[in-house]
Amino acid sequence: MPTAAGKSRAAVPGRTDAPRRTRPTVWVLRAVVSAHMVAIFGQPVFAGVYLSGDYDGLRWHEAGANVVTSIGYLQLIAAIVIWVRLRRAWPFLAAAAVVAAETVQYFAGMAGALWLHFPLGVITIVAVAVLFIDVWRGPLRVRPRPAREQEPVEGPEQRGDEDA
Repeated sequence: MPTAAGKSRAAVPGRTDAPRRTRPTVWVLRAVVSAHMVAIFGQPVFAGVYLSGDYDGLRWHEAGANVVTSIGYLQLIAAIVIWVRLRRAWPFLAAAAVVAAETVQYFAGMAGALWLHFPLGVITIVAVAVLFIDVWRGPLRVRPRPAREQEPVEGPEQRGDEDA
């Protein structure tokens, strides 16, 4: 293509800075993390209703705990798919930590161990909020596979097998 200076330049084969589409697996993870965050933010509300004297709040808090735990396990499955398809392990590790904390918190609440249930609930809510921000903050792209180093093939001159 001629330019104003009379020089020709090659056509650009493709833009590398063009935005890439977000994969459906990432959208699924984002949707599950969003649902998880909405559900887990309802838990302190239900606990507050119960602590204010309305005993129906405890039933709502228990039902919410079942929903939050179920969504946490769905998030773990979505994170495994992200790990396998995109080779990103951090969503799985974060989801596994959150699910472990939620499981401990669930059983602590059922046992009435409020000394563990309250602080672990706060930590879990913060962890899900941070995970929500991190998942929505930027794109999750496929991590390139590391290049395998090929070992050089040794010829007779490199092995020291010289015929003299």
